[in-house]
Order: sequence, then structure tokens, then C-alpha cells
Amino acid sequence: MRSACIGLAVAFFLTPVLGQEKPEGPTDDKARKTYDKALKSLQQRDNLSAFDQFKKADKQDGGHCLPCQKEIIKFGIELGEWKAAELAAEEMLAGAHGEKDVALAHYQFAVVLLDEALQKHKEELFAHAHEESAKALAAYPNFPDAVWLDGTALAHVGQDDAAKTQFELFVKMKPTDDPNRQRALRYISRPDLARAKMAPPFAITAIDGRHISMDDLQGKVVLVDFWATWCAPCREALPHIREVAKKFQGQPLVILSVSLDTDEQKWKDFIAKNEMSWPQYRDGGFTGPIARSFSVTAIPHTFTIDTDGVLQDEHIGDASIEGKLKKLLARARELQSADILTK
Repeated sequence: MRSACIGLAVAFFLTPVLGQEKPEGPTDDKARKTYDKALKSLQQRDNLSAFDQFKKADKQDGGHCLPCQKEIIKFGIELGEWKAAELAAEEMLAGAHGEKDVALAHYQFAVVLLDEALQKHKEELFAHAHEESAKALAAYPNFPDAVWLDGTALAHVGQDDAAKTQFELFVKMKPTDDPNRQRALRYISRPDLARAKMAPPFAITAIDGRHISMDDLQGKVVLVDFWATWCAPCREALPHIREVAKKFQGQPLVILSVSLDTDEQKWKDFIAKNEMSWPQYRDGGFTGPIARSFSVTAIPHTFTIDTDGVLQDEHIGDASIEGKLKKLLARARELQSADILTK
């Protein structure tokens, strides 16, 4: 399975923040027909066919189909088709006019390079991602996502002081309740975490009114459980999750069940009937923000996260997770004891 952290690292970058208008499709007649076929494939959730058709439409349009290029970048990253994604980013850059479009084009290129670098672990790709994000910021300095991306790229090439500077700038650009701002504050104090396989930042309000933020849970082991009432394997796995909650009660463990239900009342009734007393949150489906940030495409799906917020384990289906939790909780207790002794 392609590592979830790669998609997570750049998940929120894929939505531009520069207010660019939605582009029209290709102008060439053949390209337009191919583009329409691609859109139909998307509706049918045949992403692979859509990806190929977007590439064909862009070629038929002489490399000038901006919406095609955006889709090629998106699916190129998801599918690991780096050459196609890079070519689309280069075409986008060649056709960019005006400081915002130029900034966005350099940024999209940096997104591709950073994700590719995370997949291939190549320092030269991280360096290239830094170069492109720096060009984006030179064209349009008030671009928080490019600042974040640049900080991440710099951390991966060992330029921790420069990375801290970028994360400090990002903090100034974001409101205090922004989860990504909280994550940036952690990276400022510990740049090594910017190189780690971190769980995505998020902040939710659980069904009982509790506010839960991923970066407020440092020092605790976290188990995120994606499920739904309509999912038979999830219902079968419920006794296991309930047993884990009971077994480790009172220990530095937070279990968060994230439902993909669309029917809120059915979800609430199910929780009450089955006495699911640990934190519960409804994300509303596979397109919900939490599910997308964790790249969840199948349930039940669990993620085990350590005291630093680093992803340690991932399972699709009802897998045994106690062994990993025991090890992580033992480490969490050691850290708690050390903190008490130093105070």
C-alpha cells in the first residue's frame, strides 16, 4: 500500500488559496470530446481511465488545457505517475500569466516534487521542491501554503533554521484555532518532526462536546478508528474496539471513532444503543475532511499514533492492535515519569 503519510503531507495544498477562477476546458474540438469523456469517467469513479483521458485531451489541445493539467497533477500524485505530473506542472507554468497564476504554477510544481521526494526519499527532489516554492513566494509572498511547503522541504534537506523561519512566518499568517498553525508551532520547537511520518493535523468537536485537536494530544497514544453503521465488518469489529477501550482505561490513550455515516440520527442512535463511551465524531463519508486527510478509502480502518503524533501502525479490517498499543503506552508512561522527575 502506498504510504498514507505522503498524501497527508500535502493534502491541504491541493486547494489553491489565490482565488483563481475555475478554468474552461480545452479549445480543440477533439480535445473537448476527450475531456468530456474524462469527466464522465470521474462520475463513474474510474479514475485511471479519467487520468489517461485527461492526458490525451491535454496533448490534443497542444499542452494548453489547464483543467486537464490540474487533474493530471492530482491523479499523477495519487497514482505515483510522476513524469506525467511533472510535465503537467511544467505546462501549467509555461502558460501562467500574472503574479498569482505564476505563483500557483510554481507551487503546484513544488507539490508534485515534494510528494515525489517523500515517496522516493531523494534529497535532490526536496531541494527542487524548495526552489519551486521559493519562486512561488517570490511571485506572491502572501501564500501560506507555499510557506508551509517550503518549510517542509527545507526541513528534509537539513536546513532546520531556515525551516523554522518559514514555520514561524506560517504561524503569523494563520488564526490561532487553525490545526495547521498548531502543527507549525510543534515544528518550530522540533524540526525533526517535519521529517517524520506525522498524522495529519485536525481539530474536531466530538458528539459529547469535547474539543479534540491532534496536536493537543501530544504525550498520549492515539487510536483513530474509521467506521460506519452501514458497514458490516465495522459492526463486527466494534466489540474489539470496545474491549480495547476497557482494557486500557485510565492509561495515556485516546480512542477517537470517526464515522462515515451520512444519517446523523442513525449514527447517534447506534452509539447510544451500543454504549460507545469513547469520543465519537461523524465525518459524513469518504469525502469528509478527516477521512480525506487520512486517505481512507476502505473501512474499518485504524491508525495508531505515538506520543509525538507520528503514525506507527495502520490496519484495514479488524486487525489485532493490542500489541502495538502496549509498546506505545509503555513508552508514554516512561515519558510521563521522566517529566515528573524533571519538575
